[in-house]
Amino acid sequence: MQQQYAWQFFRAGDVDQVVIRTGQDIAHIGELDQKLWVALACPTRGIEFDGATLDLIDESKDGRIRPPELVAACAWAVARVRDPQVLADGGDVLQLASINDQSEDGALLLAEARRVLALAGMPEANSITLAQVQQRLASLQALRFNGDGVVSAATAADDAALAALIARIQETYGAVDGCDGVPGIDRAKAEAFWADVQSLRTWFAQAAELGCHLQPRALALAAAEAVNAVQAKVDDFFARTRLVEFDAGARAPLNPTEQGYAALGAQVLSQASEAIAALPLAAVTGERSLPLVYGVNPAWAAALQTLREQAVLPVFGEALTALSETQWEQLKTMLANCQQWLAACPATPLGTPTEAEVQQLLASGQQAALTALLDHDDAEKEHGRQAVALEKLIRLQRDLLPLLNNFVSFSSFYRREGAAFQAGTLFLDGRSCDLTVEVADAAAHSALAAMAKTYLAYCECRRQGEKKTIVAAFTAGDVDFLFVGRNGVFYDRAGKDWDATIVKLIDNPTSIGQAFFSPYKKFVRMVEEQVAKHAAAKNDLVNASLSDSAGKLVSAPKDLAPAAASTPRKTDVGTVAAIGVALGSLSAVAVGIFGKFIELGPWIPVAILGIILAISGPSMLIAWLKLRQRSLGPILDASGWAINGRMNINQGLGRSLSQTAKVPLNAKRNLADPFAETHGWRNTLWLLALLMLGTLLAWRLHWLDAALPAGWQPAATAQAAPAAPAAGGAAVQ
Repeated sequence: MQQQYAWQFFRAGDVDQVVIRTGQDIAHIGELDQKLWVALACPTRGIEFDGATLDLIDESKDGRIRPPELVAACAWAVARVRDPQVLADGGDVLQLASINDQSEDGALLLAEARRVLALAGMPEANSITLAQVQQRLASLQALRFNGDGVVSAATAADDAALAALIARIQETYGAVDGCDGVPGIDRAKAEAFWADVQSLRTWFAQAAELGCHLQPRALALAAAEAVNAVQAKVDDFFARTRLVEFDAGARAPLNPTEQGYAALGAQVLSQASEAIAALPLAAVTGERSLPLVYGVNPAWAAALQTLREQAVLPVFGEALTALSETQWEQLKTMLANCQQWLAACPATPLGTPTEAEVQQLLASGQQAALTALLDHDDAEKEHGRQAVALEKLIRLQRDLLPLLNNFVSFSSFYRREGAAFQAGTLFLDGRSCDLTVEVADAAAHSALAAMAKTYLAYCECRRQGEKKTIVAAFTAGDVDFLFVGRNGVFYDRAGKDWDATIVKLIDNPTSIGQAFFSPYKKFVRMVEEQVAKHAAAKNDLVNASLSDSAGKLVSAPKDLAPAAASTPRKTDVGTVAAIGVALGSLSAVAVGIFGKFIELGPWIPVAILGIILAISGPSMLIAWLKLRQRSLGPILDASGWAINGRMNINQGLGRSLSQTAKVPLNAKRNLADPFAETHGWRNTLWLLALLMLGTLLAWRLHWLDAALPAGWQPAATAQAAPAAPAAGGAAVQ
């Protein structure tokens, strides 16, 4: 039984995460149970990682990295190095001694590395850098033969005829873009062209086999085409003559009528009119003879003239002015094989080249020259493929370990080294937020991210015409002054600053302490809002009343104005009495409550604590429950990741992700604020009230008995109170 690889794990985010530090860890990553992987998929864009490296790993080219692709990349890299530890050491400088030349793939990579170094003028170098390989790939694209399998007219610039041929193939068979952006043709286009040329040569050779003896072949081709152009109409004409010969009464119906010509006369006619072309070739008289020059349908006069010159004259030796039915059948018989040969002409994009042109193309040697160009380019293709593989190996040496620590485990995040999903740092509301993620659609993202139980602020970031959206997690501090429209500054991972504006908020508690004060702050805000609404309503009422009074005063008669002004305003005694009763009731209730509170004695602190818990307890309980569920997973899932673990954000981690402003310890502070508001009377009254309350409480708790006379002590007062009624009763008796 094979011994399992001994992994190491660490605990973070309430999840056991694997430690990946050595080359052996990378070599055995495929053996790790995927249930222990933190992530099962991640996007290739929208994260802070080299997209070119991710594209090389993304074999399916669907824009996502999955475990099989990552395992395959690890296996590919491990197979091409002598010691997998070089993949853990990192860096973009590959030592040639690290390449495993014992395998065929490794030997090809080593040979290509030495070739790149030799072309760079460093044949004795022992290492190769990513920049050198990229420079080689860039220069390869600019070479005449760059290995992309595409040649253009510029590739054959030293051979004008071959360049013209490439341009012809490109025009007739379509162009293929090379890696340098120059259009040309590939081997498939060239082979299709020569295959069509060969098929045309075979077709020309079949003319004698099919019995088309009319020479030259171009003449036979022209004669057959001339017959094909009019064959249907000529056969129609002779069929009509046979009907008239059979029955003379058919002559009138088989020729155009006066009504038909009248209908034609109402139209705008030309020799190309379809209505004229539909008429017979000539007037049907019963004679089996078709005129070719005079008395023919004008729409077909040109076609009949071509028939006369290119078919009748070569076959009969003279340009007949009329063609009998017997001669027509003889002409069709003689040209039947030519017509069959013509129908067998292969359909190619080349059109109708002559036999001489086809023979000249095949005998020119351009086919071999074009094939040699493509072979030369293909020879560079293997070098280009190995150069790309060399770039992939160097990239994996540099990026594979960081990618594993941002995929299989999130050690980069929990070590606060900057995870791949962290877009940067948001500065807003006197704090910095390090847990920021780039999102494509805030509305779609927030639907799932709300399950994270975290206070999230979606911000639109703008910089020099660019725009993007991020979501920032506020995991510590209060959120009283976070609102839509508030501005801040966002620094991306490259250090570039962006203007950030909050566009959407998801409210959740940030700490239990924040939840403790939340009910009181809400109550104060509600009171302020109600007072402001009431004051605004009263203000509107007073303004309306003043406006109405001013209007009446202006519009009233002058003789009534003094009388109205001198009328004394009566005081409503009932209203004053009602106000007095209400104030008395309220004061009595307040005194009663205060008295009961004082009677608690030593239990007063417990009562105060109970009141506080009754108010803040539910808010703190809800906050505690949500903070226990606060997770990173839904935030990343909404961004295209597939998070496998819970990835909780506890209080300690939350405080490190959102840090509030603090004055440096070695700073000197001047606490004298010249603009600070003075509240002397208010503070004095508060102090007197607290002093009176404290004195009353100390008196009630017998803390002042030693300093007070016996009559002032609470016990003596309580005893004197029942004695007074007793004395009064005795007097009555």
